[in-house]
Amino acid sequence: MSIEKSSFGVTKDGVAVTSYTMSNGKMSVRFIDLGGTVTDINVPDKNGVLADVVLGYDDPDLYLTCGGYPGAILGRVGNRIGGAKFTLDGVLYKLYVNDHGNHLHGGRIGFDRRMWDVKIISDGDEPEAELTYVSPDGEEGYPGTLTVRVTYKLTKDCELSMRYTAVTDKRTVLNLTNHSYFNLAGAGSGDVLDHELLVAADEFGEVDGELIPTGRSIPVDGRPQDFRVRKRVGQDIDADDEQLRYGQGYDLTYILHNGGRLELAAKVWEPVSGRTMTVYTDQPAVQLYTGNCLDESEPPFKNGARKIKHAGLCLETQHYPDSPNHPEFPSVVLSPGEVFDHTTVFAFSVE
Repeated sequence: MSIEKSSFGVTKDGVAVTSYTMSNGKMSVRFIDLGGTVTDINVPDKNGVLADVVLGYDDPDLYLTCGGYPGAILGRVGNRIGGAKFTLDGVLYKLYVNDHGNHLHGGRIGFDRRMWDVKIISDGDEPEAELTYVSPDGEEGYPGTLTVRVTYKLTKDCELSMRYTAVTDKRTVLNLTNHSYFNLAGAGSGDVLDHELLVAADEFGEVDGELIPTGRSIPVDGRPQDFRVRKRVGQDIDADDEQLRYGQGYDLTYILHNGGRLELAAKVWEPVSGRTMTVYTDQPAVQLYTGNCLDESEPPFKNGARKIKHAGLCLETQHYPDSPNHPEFPSVVLSPGEVFDHTTVFAFSVE
C-alpha cells in the first residue's frame, strides 16, 4: 500500500480526524482531512537519512486553536483583503475581520478549519488523493456555493503536486494556496536563516503598514528583496528597509511572469543536509513568508519543537493579495461555467 490511512485523533468537539500517508519508497507525505493539512513530509538528506521538513502538530485541536496555519489549504481567499470587504457586480460584501481591520486567509473559519472529503485516486507507484470541500453560499461572507477539489500526488521523482480546481454557481472570488512551513534541515532543528533561496522574480508588490498592497510593484534590483541569485535567507532580513519592517522580515508577494504556465518560482537549499526543494507553479505570484510572527507562547510543534521566529519559511503560490479591490491585478473572479484550475509542484532532491 502506498497510501496508508489511520486515525489522527478526535477533536474536543468529537470530530474524528483521519490521516493519509503517501509513500513512493523514497519519501513520504502525510496529510489530514482537517483543513487538507500537510502534517509531515519526510525526505532523505545527502546520506539517505530521512527527516520531516514541515512544521505541524500531532494533536488535531492545535490546528483549530493555534495561529500560523501550518500546512493548511487556505481559502476562499488566502492572504489579505483590505478593510475586510470588496465589491463585485455592484454589491458590497463584508467579510470577517481577523487581522487589524482586514480579512486574512478566509476568515474566522476558513478552509484550513473545515473537514474535507478524501478519495484515493491511485494507490500505485505514484499515490494520488483528491480532497473535496463544498463551501455554501454566504460562508464567511462570500457569495456563491463553491465546490473545491485539491489533488495531492506524489511522483516517483519525489515531486509533490498540488492541483486546485473549483466551480461556482454564482460569481465569486477565489485565491487558493497551501501554507506549509518548510525547514529542510528538519522541523525543530532551529531557524531557516542559513537556508539559501532563489526566487525567480524581478519585482514584488509594495504593501502599506498593514501589509495591504498599494497597487505598485517595486523592482528587486539593489534591494534586500533580491533573490534572483541564491543567497542566505538571513543575509538581508534585518536590513533597514521599510517593506521588511512592516512584515518583521519577509512577508511579500513576488510577481511571477509565467504566462499561466508551470514554471520555476523558487528554489531552496539547506547546505548541511544537502536537501533542496524546487517550487514550480502556474500561479501569477508567490508569497515569501519567513515565519516572522510564530508565537512561542503557544504550544510547541510536534516532537516538542519550539515555535521560534523563523522556524520555517513559506512559499505560498497564489494570486496577489487584496485582488478583489484591485482591478489592475490578475482577476480572482470565478463565474458559473468557468473552472478555477491551478497547479503547484514541490520537487525534492539533494545537491
